[in-house]
Formats: sequence, C-alpha cells, structure tokens
Amino acid sequence: MEIITQLQSAKQKTLSLFQLSESDLNKTYGKDKWNIKQILHHLADAECVLYDRIKRIISEPKQVIWAFDQDLWCKNLNYQDLPLEISEKIYESTRNAIIFYTRKFYEILGDKTFIHSETGVRTLKDEIDKVAWHNQNHLEQIEMALKKI
Repeated sequence: MEIITQLQSAKQKTLSLFQLSESDLNKTYGKDKWNIKQILHHLADAECVLYDRIKRIISEPKQVIWAFDQDLWCKNLNYQDLPLEISEKIYESTRNAIIFYTRKFYEILGDKTFIHSETGVRTLKDEIDKVAWHNQNHLEQIEMALKKI
C-alpha cells in the first residue's frame, strides 16, 4: 500500500531530525513560526492525538472527535523546554502503532465514519491520510528552516 510507504518514509526522515544540533533546532521557516524543536514536539503530540482518534474510529461506532489547539499545546506544555528525547520516543512508538493499524484496517474499515468537531463527517481513511499529509507538511517546513541562513 502506498500509504504504508509514505508513513514509513516520513518516519525515517522525521526521526533523523531529532539528532539536529541545537542551533539547527532553533531555526524557523518564517517570522512568528515555530522553530524545528517545537515542530518535532508538535509532531509527537499530534501523532498521539491522531493515533487515539484512529483507535476510537476502529473500536467504537459513531465517534465524535474533538479538535485540539496546537498553539496552546506548544505554549502551555512548554515545548521549548521539553527534552526532545521524550518526544522522539513517543513519535517513534506511536508511528509504529499507526503503521500497524493502517496495515490491518485501512482497506477493510477505511470507509468507517466519525464526526470531527470542526470538519464534520470523515472516514478512517481520511484520518490515516491526514497522518501522512500532516507529517509531510511539517517536514517541508523543517526543510525550509534548514535552508534559511
């Protein structure tokens, strides 16, 4: 499945970024944007949220899933001071679980629906595709930050 390839590729690229130098981790891709360290923490937290959603969609019918405010998480969970090693382990293990459930359920339960509090009716496939898109989007932001002088 193409989605598995995307998830695995993004996982490898993302994990390598946790090893960046402190000066690189503090780079940002634009004014008033998160730095790379904050993006990596966000990716770990978002993986957890999306993983929880995927399990709920698979396990319990008629889920209503609430959005989360990523900027408040960054601020109130103090991403800048959180040890990166914690988020690295969270990201890796959660991504492995998402890949497992994607292999098992993407095709056979992909059309299973749920309600997202902001975007309305969605499917399991939509949510798994969002995991891949979300990670890739942040990888592109990190690439831009690393290219800036």
